[in-house]
Amino acid sequence: MLGPEDDDRRGNTGRPGQETGTVTKTRPKTKRPNLYRVLLLNDDYTPMEFVVLVLQDVFNKSREDAMRIMLHVHQKGVGECGVYPYEVAETKVTRVMDIARKNQHPLQCVMEKQ
Repeated sequence: MLGPEDDDRRGNTGRPGQETGTVTKTRPKTKRPNLYRVLLLNDDYTPMEFVVLVLQDVFNKSREDAMRIMLHVHQKGVGECGVYPYEVAETKVTRVMDIARKNQHPLQCVMEKQ
């Protein structure tokens, strides 16, 4: 059992009217990060199957989704692979460009602010 000599450990000074209270801090509202669209650009040389494999590997798309996006890119000239925060989008663009370069394909991937 705590006695009056233990008041300092409880945060009390022993003087009336000077009890300590809990200080609450208001947390600043965190702003949502800007999002970026990652886009594949069509070219006349990169094989469609390669584009599908890139979509599956880099963007974790199912075969069906990858085929749909690839056909959209082929027919419209550009297609969205996903929307991500800046660092994630940048990493995905770099991975696509590296894979394309290593396989000697001119596939282009860009990102734009949403």
